[in-house]
Amino acid sequence: MDFTIKTMADYAAEGKSPEVLFWVGCAGSFDDRAKKITKAFCKILNKIGVEFAVLGQEESCTGDPAKRAGNEFVFQMMAMTNIEVLNAYEVKKIVTACPHCFNTLKNEYPSLGGNYEVIHHTQFLKQLMNEGRLKIEGGAFKGKKITFHDPCYLGRANGEYEAPRMLLEKLDAELVEMKRCKSNGLCCGAGGAQMFKEPEKGNKDVNIERTEEALSFEPKIIATGCPFCNTMLTDGVKHFNKNTEVEVKDIVELLAEAEDL
Repeated sequence: MDFTIKTMADYAAEGKSPEVLFWVGCAGSFDDRAKKITKAFCKILNKIGVEFAVLGQEESCTGDPAKRAGNEFVFQMMAMTNIEVLNAYEVKKIVTACPHCFNTLKNEYPSLGGNYEVIHHTQFLKQLMNEGRLKIEGGAFKGKKITFHDPCYLGRANGEYEAPRMLLEKLDAELVEMKRCKSNGLCCGAGGAQMFKEPEKGNKDVNIERTEEALSFEPKIIATGCPFCNTMLTDGVKHFNKNTEVEVKDIVELLAEAEDL
């Protein structure tokens, strides 16, 4: 990228605070596919002049996978380490592109002493749009059929269905809803730490079932708002040999494309 992303330590050294801390998450930091989502989000924030920072080397896993897998002890150790860092920097507002990080920081950290305003990247971009700071021209997607897959930890766990859809509507695309959507949405198959293990034996993997439903609408793009969902649905599209016809992309990637970033 042609700009430098500051860390919280950089801001602290200048005696300043950014508008928001961008919590990158493990997927956004280490997974090659999810790194593209991280870059797209940073490019948008940089273009419209939002002052944001990352923790860099000081960020570690929120502990979500450990908690979901049943290891509360490891979760609390990881959480307390992060809370110590966040509180030292007096962090007030956190934005993240991962609903798993979002849910854990928002709902699990307060009882351990970590109280922050935590928002998903689609919610933050919706805020910026409402304030007139972010303007999207979606001509590049005009007429393209897009279906949105609701991430469990954004939708059913935290009741956010409108922010991602509002952003997609700005692309002038044809938005089609799957039969199982919003509060009736179907998991991609990666939740509850399932992302990190092979599925149990059964008739059909959850991600295959979900991708099948998405592909039945013949979309050009399956939009997601979660790096885990992105991985599972991409694998599903490959399973049906549709990866040359159908793209799986995070909403923020679509917005960055619309702005030619």
